[in-house]
Amino acid sequence: MSKSTTSLAENLQQVMARIRAAEQRFDREAGSVALLAVSKTFPADVLRELALLGVDQFGENYLQEALDKQKQLADVPICWHFIGPLQSNKSRAVAEQFTWLHSLDRLKLASRLSQQRPSDLVPLNICLQVNVSGESSKSGITIAEAPALAEQVAELPGLRLRGVMAIPATSQNCDEQRRAFAKVRECYQQLIDNGHRLDTLSMGMSGDLEAAVAEGATIVRIGSALFGARNYQ
Repeated sequence: MSKSTTSLAENLQQVMARIRAAEQRFDREAGSVALLAVSKTFPADVLRELALLGVDQFGENYLQEALDKQKQLADVPICWHFIGPLQSNKSRAVAEQFTWLHSLDRLKLASRLSQQRPSDLVPLNICLQVNVSGESSKSGITIAEAPALAEQVAELPGLRLRGVMAIPATSQNCDEQRRAFAKVRECYQQLIDNGHRLDTLSMGMSGDLEAAVAEGATIVRIGSALFGARNYQ
């Protein structure tokens, strides 16, 4: 086993231990929180090594980079999630090549994805991205806008509305983290109360996964704790 694989294995073990410990601490059902490996900027061979360790859910932010990796990893059973902002004119590749989109924030994009989703594929799983902290630098709708968009998305063929995704403002304070995630959970619950059959709360990253699990996350999106620091050059 290579040194890099050993490091990946150790990192994966530590991340999974954190997730399971948080489940236990906050009275979540064991195994109810899934790991999504956020693999942007890391090469396909690193993803292959992590897949050999049992990870099969990968999240990518940059479309062309993701498509290149998909070609290189066509022989590996991976479920691909697109989690970054998506321009409407680039929607076809996501509609055709991905199983999940976590970052839906407008009806125009949803309509294009619906039209472009191949009929021989299962519906594209959709999470609405809410901008819970009101940061201008981040995509997403407001919590107040979520019910209307959810109603519109739920009517579109080829899409399956699964839940809500959010990236709250960075904080080192667990109480602040939990307050932000609680708002996302309340939005999610409101949509369920409105009649939507949802099962996915995509929230929590390397620095705040415990707070996210405490507030009901079902998917945590983990990058640096698995892969190490990113080089964006």
